[in-house]
Amino acid sequence: MGDVKLAFIVQKPQYKGETSRLAITHAISYQTVEILLEDGDTVTPKLCFIGEGVLGLQGKQNAMELYGITSTESHMKNSLLVDLDVLICKEDLAKYGISESEMPDAEDMGADKKIQIVPFAEIQKAMEEAKHVLFF
Repeated sequence: MGDVKLAFIVQKPQYKGETSRLAITHAISYQTVEILLEDGDTVTPKLCFIGEGVLGLQGKQNAMELYGITSTESHMKNSLLVDLDVLICKEDLAKYGISESEMPDAEDMGADKKIQIVPFAEIQKAMEEAKHVLFF
């Protein structure tokens, strides 16, 4: 089996449903799959945000205070804590006027992993290399 590459593509904003949060949760869950694999087999997920999917990524969301639910920001921090590769489309951030400095990080929680702001071509490459591509 070897290394199974997965690409989780978030293309819808969180405001019309929970698709972005589900994508993050599914991508994080790859770690539980690894306990069922044979020795030497791995699962390598990439979580990618494109199009309107980048709209829910700004930091300083107050979802818990306002709505009593966890925010996409807190889910993103958890994904960085488990060393998940998170790719954000640079062109779409520019299209929606979102600054790279608004992206969440998990340094305050001790994470070494950072969100990667990349051109769409790199996200396209991740999709081409993946055995399974899941759209949210």
